Amino acid sequence: MTTRTSAPAPAAGVVRVSVPERSVRHDLRAVRIVLHRELIRFWRDKVRLVSGLVQPVLWLLVMGTGLSNLMASGSGPAGDIDLKTFIFPGVCAMSVMFTAMFSAGSIVWDREFGFLREMLVAPVSRSAIVIGKCIGGAFVATVQGTVIVLLAGLAGVPYDPLLLLELVGLMFLGAFALTGFGVMMAARIRSMQSFFGLMQMAMMPMMFLSGALYPLNGLPTWLSVLTRFNPLTYAVDPLRQAVFRHLDASPALERTFNPGVTWNGWVVPVWLEVVIVVLMGVGLMGVAILEFRRAD
Repeated sequence: MTTRTSAPAPAAGVVRVSVPERSVRHDLRAVRIVLHRELIRFWRDKVRLVSGLVQPVLWLLVMGTGLSNLMASGSGPAGDIDLKTFIFPGVCAMSVMFTAMFSAGSIVWDREFGFLREMLVAPVSRSAIVIGKCIGGAFVATVQGTVIVLLAGLAGVPYDPLLLLELVGLMFLGAFALTGFGVMMAARIRSMQSFFGLMQMAMMPMMFLSGALYPLNGLPTWLSVLTRFNPLTYAVDPLRQAVFRHLDASPALERTFNPGVTWNGWVVPVWLEVVIVVLMGVGLMGVAILEFRRAD
């Protein structure tokens, strides 16, 4: 006589948890969620929103006005061009640079408070988290930079719709590359103090060696070499080229204030500068993805 044993009944109150398999659809949803979170954090942080606008406006109005008065009282070749017009593209680039870097810094904040660990154990690819972070940081920085673009009239830049759209598009590409750089650096940094100290050390040389505040021609050889290796240089120059295409400047003023970026005497075309910025952004984001895959 055989005895048949039945499987034990599941205990009451036990909840079965099923983890969905990773898929492209889930990764795209993760990118959207991270992007949405960046927008919410940016909109709710009014202090960050206002402080991110104050510094570029001060550069444009205070320093630009001071330089204009200096050139007007001296013997410089400024002619009828306002120095605020010259530094306006650089101020646009600086506005997105600071915002993009601070957006990347929120990764360190999330790590300190444990939220990053929850994101890393989610059933989505870690690359989706990095991509969402880079796109979200670039979008937030561009939104803030658009406010500076709307001040173009104060710098003598015409309100041409095509020019404004071109400036916003170029700012997004530059912000994407800068956010990728910041995310790459934040992937291994454990404290906010270390991150912001490192970012401050990196941002100031990038800003002053990009041609944002002075022309790149006539510099000493060693300084010219540094400007050509500065990634921000290739984000600032397309902005300035776009602005000067809509100005009535003489050839002498163009040679002085809009010399472009040269490699051993060859003027780098704008389309190549844009390609360089895009490749830098994709490359830095790829390095950040590798860092996150090794992160705990």
